[in-house]
This record gives sequence, structure tokens and C-alpha cells, in this order.
Amino acid sequence: MPRRSSRNGSRPARRDPVRRPDPVEEGGDGDWVVRSVTGSATGKTYRCPGCDQEIRPGTPHLVTWPAYARDSDLEPWDTDSAADWRRHWHTACWRARDRRR
Repeated sequence: MPRRSSRNGSRPARRDPVRRPDPVEEGGDGDWVVRSVTGSATGKTYRCPGCDQEIRPGTPHLVTWPAYARDSDLEPWDTDSAADWRRHWHTACWRARDRRR
């Protein structure tokens, strides 16, 4: 017996992926939003502030920025102004940043 197609042969409606909030990490140097970047998502070369070496295209790494605006306590989740502080780090350099100071 042939299979029946669902809903008159149409495919299920495509859903937009749900964006999860970026995790916030607490550290001795403040609270940071930390986003993991896959190697396939990179197309530029960045300079890691931890080791001052290049992060070449195709290399998985982390992008971090302050979780709170530094200029004002009025808008604690104002990440637009904090995005100016965004930096690309090697994962190992980010994890070791407290030991380098």
C-alpha cells in the first residue's frame, strides 16, 4: 500500500531557527558575553589580544564583549555600546586570560 503524504503532499512549514541568548561569563575582569564561532563561519583574519597572534580564516575561536555598558549604569543590558569592545580570542587564550595578568 502506498504511503500517504501529509497535508496534500506539501512539506511542513519551515521554521526560523530560534536564537539562544549568548552565555555570560563572570570573571575577575568583569562579566563578558562569550560567543563561540565555528571555523566555517569565519572569513577574516583577526588578532588575538591574549597572545597577539593571528586567528586565521577557518579557525574556530571565541568572540567576547562586556555584558554591561561601561559608561552607564542606567542600561545594564545595553550590549550595542558594549559591542564596540568586541574582541576575537583563541579559545585557549580566553581561558588563560586571568593567569596572564
